[in-house]
Amino acid sequence: MTDPVEPPDSSPPDSNPPSEPAPRRDRLGQLRVHARRAAHRKTRQVGRISRTSMRYAVFMCGAGGVALFSMVFAYIAEIALRWNAKLTTATPWLAFVMLPFGLAALRWLTIRLAPQARGSGIPQVIAAVTLPPAGVAQNALVSFRQSMWKVLLTAGALLAGASVGREGPSVQVGAAAMLAWGQWCQQKLRFRIGFHPSSLIAAGAAGGLAAAFNTPLAGVVFAIEELGRGTAVRWDRLVLSGVLTAGFLSLAVLGNNPYFSVKVPMLVLHDVWGPVMLCAVVNGVMGGLFAKLLIRGVPGLVPAAWRGWTTGHPVWVAFLCGLVVAAVGWATAGATFGTGYEQASGLINGEPHSTLWFGLAKFVATVVSYFAGIPGGIFTPALAIGAGIGANVADVVTHFMSGMAEPRVLALVSMAAFLAAATQAPITASVIVMEMTRTQDLTIYLLAASLLASFLSRQFNPHPFYHHMGHAFRREATAIARKEAPA
Repeated sequence: MTDPVEPPDSSPPDSNPPSEPAPRRDRLGQLRVHARRAAHRKTRQVGRISRTSMRYAVFMCGAGGVALFSMVFAYIAEIALRWNAKLTTATPWLAFVMLPFGLAALRWLTIRLAPQARGSGIPQVIAAVTLPPAGVAQNALVSFRQSMWKVLLTAGALLAGASVGREGPSVQVGAAAMLAWGQWCQQKLRFRIGFHPSSLIAAGAAGGLAAAFNTPLAGVVFAIEELGRGTAVRWDRLVLSGVLTAGFLSLAVLGNNPYFSVKVPMLVLHDVWGPVMLCAVVNGVMGGLFAKLLIRGVPGLVPAAWRGWTTGHPVWVAFLCGLVVAAVGWATAGATFGTGYEQASGLINGEPHSTLWFGLAKFVATVVSYFAGIPGGIFTPALAIGAGIGANVADVVTHFMSGMAEPRVLALVSMAAFLAAATQAPITASVIVMEMTRTQDLTIYLLAASLLASFLSRQFNPHPFYHHMGHAFRREATAIARKEAPA
């Protein structure tokens, strides 16, 4: 007898697999959370890098535009200087027509079209970086429209024969161009990446100086020493990158050619320290007087009874200033007309100067040209004055010290010393002269003379010339803002 066969189990199999253990599910969830957080952090990091890169790109593009403006400005100025040289050489008496009427016309146009463009342009920039950002006052001092007029009016002053330079105006033009570029990027391209107007102004101003002299390092030092006093722009990486970009682009286009070419290397003797310090003392006193005269102006020099007339008739004052500049130029065979670049270049290369007292004559011509109230800088004229004074000191030293074999050294050192005394910016003065002449082996002499000259100048003027005039422009711009403010 067999056992009965059990029927197969007809119940359906279990369709749900056994569930995963709880610890494994927790680990997977934690991994997903960590992955999402890491992806979010990476996205934010990439966004930050993109914004920073965009800021650098915009600053560098703007700096390229500043360098282009400076080079075009230099080309226009060179044409004006050549035309003036041809006219005054062929017909010397023509200066007595061109300068009085030319300066009077330029003063009238400046008052009507670009009142904030008169003078050097550096005081306007110094005042602008301390004003409320993007305000009426700041925009008035670095207006792009007025800066374009400054280019034309400065070129007109050089054509007439005024003793002015283009490098100071290049600073204001560069600041206005950079600020206009940043505002255009924010308004038209909708770039919301944090452009600070003061940084834009500082980068454009120092970039304009670097491109004007073909000296990138001097532009950085100028931004730190002059524009960075008491402000946060002195260590702003964007500002410094913009300055270097403008300078390097100028080097790329114009080549690694010094602003002043020293054809034969200078021989520096160990006993040159005495004459160098003598140059520093003389230029410190002369530079201090130079800055004091510029600050006082015509109203501060004439008798009190005449001050009202000089203030109320600026065009006639410019006309009279033109007559004085023409007379000084005629007495020096035209050596004081224009920037003084050719004369300074000749003196540091040992060429005989056309007149024994070129430095003093250039001093007078530059001060009187500034009194006219027209656009024009003092950078290159100050370098020419220093070279002339250095040549005079070298003549005296050579007469008493026959061992002084290299008078060119004193002309070069005096360039830096007089500029340092006039501006009270010794580091900028020494670096800019060193870099524009490629005389790195003389840096210690340039720096020592600049520091001593700046110290002596401060005894005449406790406040630096550019900053003193900057305070005046700040008050003027603040008054403009109050007038335009709604009642």
